[in-house]
Amino acid sequence: MTHSSGKELWLAAFACFFAAAAYAGIVFLTRQTPAASGFYGHALGILGFVLMLITETLYSLRKRIRTAQWGRMADWLQFHIFTGIVGPFLVLLHSSWKFNGLAGATTLLTAIIVLSGFVGRYIYTLVPRTADGLEEQSFTGQMQVAALANARRLLALWHTIHIPIGAALFTAAAAHIWGALYYATLLR
Repeated sequence: MTHSSGKELWLAAFACFFAAAAYAGIVFLTRQTPAASGFYGHALGILGFVLMLITETLYSLRKRIRTAQWGRMADWLQFHIFTGIVGPFLVLLHSSWKFNGLAGATTLLTAIIVLSGFVGRYIYTLVPRTADGLEEQSFTGQMQVAALANARRLLALWHTIHIPIGAALFTAAAAHIWGALYYATLLR
């Protein structure tokens, strides 16, 4: 039975620490919080959103195209977790700690989806997997079969919650980006 070693969590923590240190450096040098609409704020928002988009699309594509040979599913899941933590953290820094309007709702949805992702990661570890990330079918004993069935039901329930929240998040993010481009850029 192969499970994630947590390496992706340590790498994500390191990347978030590095981003936070750079952010703190800018705050120290400029003596102000970087504006979400400024160069640094936009850079954080764009990079964070791109990582979140990658999180959603590449892993989902790899998972659904079972004949694809683009690496092991376990590695793709680790990449999904890494980008799913770092991207939202960069978007949080982009917010300039202002959480009102559509941007605030988008930030709230982002926090919910990240917390949901941690719950999903925990549930995912309850289901034994092979080195390729496929569910193991070699269970014996009624209690093990029942535990596996319960874990699968939890994972299915989690998907019915996590995926629609993700869709709402990306819809709100797209509206936020369109509004920012329209009002801050195109109307100037």
